[in-house]
Amino acid sequence: MRVLALYLPQFHTFKENDEWWGEGYTEWTAVKRAKPLFKGQMQPRVPADGEYYDLSDESGRTLNKQALLAEEYGIYGFVFYQYYFTGRKLMERPMEILLKHPEINLKYCISWANETWTRAWYDKKEEVLMEQGYGDESSWREHFDYLLRFFKDDRYIKVDGRPMLCIYRTFDIKELDRMRERFDSWALEAGFNGIYLVGGKTAGEQDARNICDAYYYFEPGFSLKHGLPPIRTLSYDFSTGVRHLVNITSKKEMLERRIPIEWIQEAIINREYGKNEYPGIIARWDNTPRRGYKGLAYTGASPERFYSTLCKLKRKIPEESFVFVNAWNEWGEGAMLEADKAEGTAYLEAVKRALKD
Repeated sequence: MRVLALYLPQFHTFKENDEWWGEGYTEWTAVKRAKPLFKGQMQPRVPADGEYYDLSDESGRTLNKQALLAEEYGIYGFVFYQYYFTGRKLMERPMEILLKHPEINLKYCISWANETWTRAWYDKKEEVLMEQGYGDESSWREHFDYLLRFFKDDRYIKVDGRPMLCIYRTFDIKELDRMRERFDSWALEAGFNGIYLVGGKTAGEQDARNICDAYYYFEPGFSLKHGLPPIRTLSYDFSTGVRHLVNITSKKEMLERRIPIEWIQEAIINREYGKNEYPGIIARWDNTPRRGYKGLAYTGASPERFYSTLCKLKRKIPEESFVFVNAWNEWGEGAMLEADKAEGTAYLEAVKRALKD
C-alpha cells in the first residue's frame, strides 16, 4: 500500500490570521496553550526537537527535513491542503516554496479543502470569515492555471499520466460535472491524460454522482458520522450529554466528547472498500488545543494500535492502493505522524514496520 499523509500548511503567519485570531497567530499558538482536561491526557504536545517551525522559511529547510523523514519511514507522499476561494488563496506559501526547491525529494499532490471558514473553533459557525465560492468557467480556468504549475512538477503524484487532485467536499460543487470536463480538457491541452479526481468521503453529505475517478475516506469524521454501530453512537451521545449537563450545572469545563479510538479503527478495518476507494486512518486525535473542553479526544491511541490497523488494512486492500493518514502535522487536532517529546517517532516507526511486515 502507498501511504499518503495529509499536510496542514498553517505554520506561518499571514495577514488574514492576524486579523481573525490575533497578531502572530499560527497553528503553534493553539498547541502551546493547550492543557490537560482529564487524567492521562497528554497536553500540551511539544515537538520532539523543541522546534516550532515556520513554513514560510524560503530556504525550504523544514520541508526538506520533513521529506527526509517521510522517505526514511516509508511515507509515499504528502497531500497538501489548498485553500482557494474563487481567486483568493490562503496559506499558499509553503507549497509555493516547495515548488521553488526541486532538490527536495518529496512526492506530493493537492487536496482542495473547499469549505467556508467560520469561527467554528469557538462554536460560532454562523460567523463567516471567508466564504467558499466556485464561480464560473473563467474562475475555474484561473484555478486550473494556478494548479498547473504544480501538476508540471515531476514530483507531483500522477495516476496513468493524470495529476491526482483531491477535493474534500465534492457534494458542495453543483457544477462539478462541468468543472471536471473543463479540467480534463485543459489538462489534455497541457500534455496530460486528463485529471485523476479523488473525492472525499467525509462526515458531511455523500456525493452520489459518478464524477470522480476515486474516493478517499476522511477519518475520523466519516466513521464517527456514518460508520459506528447504533449502540456505540447512542453510548457516545449519552456520555457527551451527561458531561455537558455536569458542565452546565456545576460550571465546570470537563471535556465532554471522548471516544475510544478502537471504535474508529474497527470501523475502518471492517469496512469493505470498492476498487477505487482509498481507506483513511488516524494515528491519534485530540483537538482540544483548538476547541478546549468543547473539543474531542479519541482515547486509547497507541503506536501498537496504529501498527495493527495498518497491517490489517494492508492485507485487505490491493497492493497499489493509497491509504490517507490524517495527518502528518495536524498538531492542533493532535493528529500527527510527526514526532513529539512524549512519544517520539513511534507512529512513524509503526508505518515503517507495517509496510515491511
